Amino acid sequence: MHVKPFASALHWAAATGRRLTESWAGSPRALDVLTALGCLALMALDLPGLAAADNSLNGPAAAVVLALGCSTLLVRRRMPWISYLAALLFIGWLHELTLVQFALYSVGRYRGRRAGILATVGYVAFALVLFCVPGWPESRAETLSGFLSLVVPIGVLAAAVGIAAYRHDLVGELNARRAESDVLQAVQQERTSVARDVHDFVGRELTLLTVRSEVLSMRARETAYAKDFEELADTARRAHLVLNEIIVQRGERDSTPGVDGLPALAEESGRAGSPVRLALDADAHGLSPLRQAAVYRVVQECLTNAAKHASGETVEVSIAADGPQLRISVSNALPARTPHRAPVSSGSGTASMSERVRSLGGTLTARRTEDAYEVVATLPLG
Repeated sequence: MHVKPFASALHWAAATGRRLTESWAGSPRALDVLTALGCLALMALDLPGLAAADNSLNGPAAAVVLALGCSTLLVRRRMPWISYLAALLFIGWLHELTLVQFALYSVGRYRGRRAGILATVGYVAFALVLFCVPGWPESRAETLSGFLSLVVPIGVLAAAVGIAAYRHDLVGELNARRAESDVLQAVQQERTSVARDVHDFVGRELTLLTVRSEVLSMRARETAYAKDFEELADTARRAHLVLNEIIVQRGERDSTPGVDGLPALAEESGRAGSPVRLALDADAHGLSPLRQAAVYRVVQECLTNAAKHASGETVEVSIAADGPQLRISVSNALPARTPHRAPVSSGSGTASMSERVRSLGGTLTARRTEDAYEVVATLPLG
């Protein structure tokens, strides 16, 4: 009777545990813990030898000392020098070379090339001093060349791998910052484009308003309304001048086409190898020029992405009224085979068209399913 509730609770506990494990397993703290445990496991292989070589440490005491030394690896990201000093202590006291490999790697990984080289030189110099101490592990190396052949490769290899990882992290961080900069630049360019479109469309209307006001002012020159029409014409001219001062135009350019340009855009995409099925609602022609420009840019960017990532697949474009909003939907099937080389893309196109849609009070979402990619944007009709 209670099997179903118990099974549900067990399933919930398993799912919760799996989520926690997945989230923890990918964290830097988890990696540090695993590194410390791995180092401890390797040094635990030397427990019998440590107890025999040093009478001050029996098996349990040696295990505690090794665990304390490995615990310094838990702070290796912020304070790698603590692990390094502990490793040098282990070399002089226990003749243990395992911890120093992890310590030198950590110094090179999280402090860079200069610190890694300095730590390696210090480690080798410290080991040479110990080699000159009478009674220091003669069984490990009877000659200086044999000693160096054991000590130097351990330190150099560990530090070199750490430095290489440090450089890899730097390259990854630079790439991430470059991608972020590309997105910000795309958004800024889109804002500039929107501003230019505002200038083109609103400026045209202000020009017409100015001309119309001047005509009415001349017609009403002998009436009581002449002064009002003159003030209206002056106001329209000042508004146009202010608009020109706010919008900085860099060179002449054509305005972004409206929905009338979509058929030509679809035809161009078909010639490029990505056929388009366009369904355009008549209500879209009643949109303001700025909203029509936004519709055009969204479809244009989606067709560009489809040509890059799904060349040859048919693109479905639907533009229709949905209550008080206009819904733009662009979808295409995903290719059966992925290209051998990924197309060049900064990934900033979605950010730019999302910025334009948001600036007009709309929304934009892009999602990928198992067999298709779809972009849906909404714009207010009014």
